[in-house]
Amino acid sequence: MKRALVTGGAGLIGSHVADLLVREGWRVRILDNLEPNTHKLGKPAWINREAEFAHGDLRDREAIEDALSDIDTIFHQAAYGGYMPEMAKYVHVNSLGTAQMLEVIREKNFPIKKIIVASSQAVYSEGAGECPKHGLVFPKVRPVEQLRQGDWSVRCPICDQPTTSAPTPEDAPVGGETVYGLTKVDQEKLVLLWGKQVGIPTVALRYSCTYGPRQSIFNPYTGVIAIFCTRLLNNLPPVLYEDGKQTRDFSFVEDIARANLLAAETDVLDGLPVNVGSGKGVTVREIAQRVSDALGIKIEPKINGEFRPGEMRHLISGTDRIRAAGYAPQVDLAEGLGRYLNWIRGQADVRDYFSQAAEILRDKGIVHRVRTS
Repeated sequence: MKRALVTGGAGLIGSHVADLLVREGWRVRILDNLEPNTHKLGKPAWINREAEFAHGDLRDREAIEDALSDIDTIFHQAAYGGYMPEMAKYVHVNSLGTAQMLEVIREKNFPIKKIIVASSQAVYSEGAGECPKHGLVFPKVRPVEQLRQGDWSVRCPICDQPTTSAPTPEDAPVGGETVYGLTKVDQEKLVLLWGKQVGIPTVALRYSCTYGPRQSIFNPYTGVIAIFCTRLLNNLPPVLYEDGKQTRDFSFVEDIARANLLAAETDVLDGLPVNVGSGKGVTVREIAQRVSDALGIKIEPKINGEFRPGEMRHLISGTDRIRAAGYAPQVDLAEGLGRYLNWIRGQADVRDYFSQAAEILRDKGIVHRVRTS
């Protein structure tokens, strides 16, 4: 029987990975610290009863050693995420935690056969663009001064003309323009580099915007669909940064889980970073409208003249690599939104946590305001 460790296995993606593995006949152990920002009520009821649950932190060396016992495949989903103000915690959990796990495996000579690490589209700087003159280009990050002027355009790095969004391939430049993005670069590079050194197959899956049942209704810093839902259910308008015309590639969580299983069972993705997405871009404004329509709560989105430095304007995942390995999304946005909204309607005491969080982000300089003349 295959034996898997799912770190972060109580979370949105990790819990669905665990469920899928159990259904496929794997023996599953979950390691999760039940981060209060995400799990305000403690251990969630959805954790699979056929999986072994270990309450422990990725930064705790002893907890990692215990969790790795008798494991052959690791699905490393644990990370501190979203637009939060803590810098040191991102680095401590995501970068140091991952490095320590790899170190323990090597020092203890655990017989790990494969590691799949959760990376993110946040590793890209500004995604890919199509320039009328120069074709496919990789624009530089938009300067803060440009954004302060309310100029949201993404410009060609060669001729400085505005570009249109294009699917971003895996060979696009990475760097991470937020602290979270930077630590996801750390995670994927640490795992891929280490795997080549020690001869253990590794895969870094760069997820697009993932949503679906179990997305935390408590965390006001991550998950635009969840945030819009909690706002509307409290008769408050969704808040759009920039002009709301940013585009994102949305993936239903069960599709992301299937991508993890595929990466574990094929060798054609070994040693590679791999985009996982729908290959389609949807504006944030359209998402707000779809959620509003589906909930039957007609409140127009609000634009405050604010922006987040380092946030990319457009991101569509180029998915040729994973599709060639046999992956195809099975849940489209309309079905996925419907399933998520059915789930959130069944949650008790859905509150708005965004308003207070927005003030914190302004105070910490994570969110900026357009300069008015």
